[in-house]
Amino acid sequence: MAGIDVVITGIGQSAVGRKLAQSGLELTVDAALEAIADAGLTVADIDGMSTFPGRRPDAIPFSPVGTMDLKEALDFKLNWFAGAMEGSAQLGSIINAYAAIKAGLARHVLCFRTVKEGSGGASWKENAEVRTQRVRLDGEFQYIFPYDAISATNWLSQYAQRHFHLYGTRREHLGAIALNARRGAMDNPKALFRDPMTMDDYLSARMISTPFGLLDCDAPTDASTVILLSAADAVADRSKPVVRIDSVGGGIHGRAAWDQAEMPRMAAHDAARMLWSRTDLKPADVDVALLYDGFSFLALTWLEAMGFCGIGEGGAFVEGGSRIARDGALPLNPHGGQLSGGRTHGFGFIHEAVVQLRGQGGARQVAGDPKVAAVTNGGGPMAGAMLLVRD
Repeated sequence: MAGIDVVITGIGQSAVGRKLAQSGLELTVDAALEAIADAGLTVADIDGMSTFPGRRPDAIPFSPVGTMDLKEALDFKLNWFAGAMEGSAQLGSIINAYAAIKAGLARHVLCFRTVKEGSGGASWKENAEVRTQRVRLDGEFQYIFPYDAISATNWLSQYAQRHFHLYGTRREHLGAIALNARRGAMDNPKALFRDPMTMDDYLSARMISTPFGLLDCDAPTDASTVILLSAADAVADRSKPVVRIDSVGGGIHGRAAWDQAEMPRMAAHDAARMLWSRTDLKPADVDVALLYDGFSFLALTWLEAMGFCGIGEGGAFVEGGSRIARDGALPLNPHGGQLSGGRTHGFGFIHEAVVQLRGQGGARQVAGDPKVAAVTNGGGPMAGAMLLVRD
């Protein structure tokens, strides 16, 4: 995409945990101030803001803070702002900010994602009950809630079952992804789950929605993550490596009900195809992969969609875990992802990509001085992908 180069100048993350005392807004302010300081900027420099999905009065734990809340809290003077559910999943807010800077609408755009699901209310069933108590059920949920399909676990498990049937994928393959995440989390001080885990632990965990057991599902958290984008010619702090957004891609299949795709394909494939069409880089150039793992199967889906292996070959690619290990051919989610790190809902992957490209990973830093990171979010009815390059 022609125009101004866009770089990530600052990253910030609040405390991550369960039942934290801080409100969603307090967590967001903490992360925002950290990101602004990391970029060497001041509050007065911020002239743009973007978030996903915006404040959700119908699902406060899922999204307790909107752009107006943070604008008022820190008194930002904004030339551009955005916040909406529809788009390229969580990365949609970053892609919107990227486009705004490219178009000259803003110079420094603060993007954030905040959740308070670790304090309760993470269950879609709870949200469904509230909805049905207040109003007649309509919209996308009218086709699934009456059949007790009240969770993305139920919706996505059907895709996984189809993949298993077509390609011979096994639970042990998903287990390799979960175990790799746990190994990364053990070296991440902010991760929710840091105890060692074995394949037996994984296989013996209670079944949630076949073939997903408990350890195939990410863990609700309280957290806020902020990513600060800037025009390259407006970078204030040159003491850190510059991380440039090389290309972006997005896909959307329709309403967010997980039933609009040809199984087992999802919007991830559309987003990946768009991403690679906008860059000279190839899958083999990627040094570290931060692939969305709200469920273990989504990470496997992204491996195939991004071309790191062939369609249907994801199981064989991850088998044994050596290829996706920290010192493997394609290090995957070295921070523990959302499976063990906690559901920061997409933004944690971007945060970790910058950490890795800057060489700030400490004990979890991947080998080989990574210069190119692939980041993906979502994957079902909506998806986003991004390539980050250290210049």
